[in-house]
This record gives sequence, structure tokens and C-alpha cells, in this order.
Amino acid sequence: MSIWHILMLSARAVAASTNANEAGPCCPELYSMEARIEARLNAKAAAGSTAQESSEALLHRQPTPRSIAAAESRLGTVSPQMIDAIMRGMARVREADRTGDLNACRRALSDMESLLSD
Repeated sequence: MSIWHILMLSARAVAASTNANEAGPCCPELYSMEARIEARLNAKAAAGSTAQESSEALLHRQPTPRSIAAAESRLGTVSPQMIDAIMRGMARVREADRTGDLNACRRALSDMESLLSD
């Protein structure tokens, strides 16, 4: 399984984890940011090299954010620090959205914009 496929599976898992029934005040912006992150990671993965499937992938195990970060780090596509920053930033966005704090959500989204523009 290529890194691109792993990233796609992870992005789908992240998108599926956000329940539309519990949409908060910045839900559309949250979805838009997730799509932008997915597109950016897909572009980086497509431009980078590939790796051989791990034994875990052959056992049909779902990739974890940590395993994806490790694979991307080994390939030099995305640093573990960037993956960690994206995950922490999106957790802040989701938490602010879940609690209905529009201002905190907008601040967290602004931080994500800065992160993606680097």
C-alpha cells in the first residue's frame, strides 16, 4: 500500500469521525480545512517516493496517525512535527466547534492557515 493510499484512508477516518448530527458553529470551515489538509498531503505524497507495504498493512490493519507520520518521516515527505502540529491544530478546531465556541474555532482555523502556508 502506498503512502498516498494510507493518507487517503486516514483522511476518510478523520472525516468520518466528525458527526454531522453534532455540527457546531464552524462546521463548514472545519470540513473545508480538512479537505485542504487532505489535498496538501495527497499532493506531497504523490510527488514523493513510495515505500514497500509493511507487515501490518498486509494484515489489513488500519493505519494510525502515528504510523503514517513514521512512514512519511522515513520517506522525507512530511516531518513528524508537521503531522503532529496538524493533528493538534485540528483537535483544537474540533473541540471549539464541539463546544460551540465560534471565536476559539476561528482562532484555531487561523492558526491552521498559518501552519499550511509555511
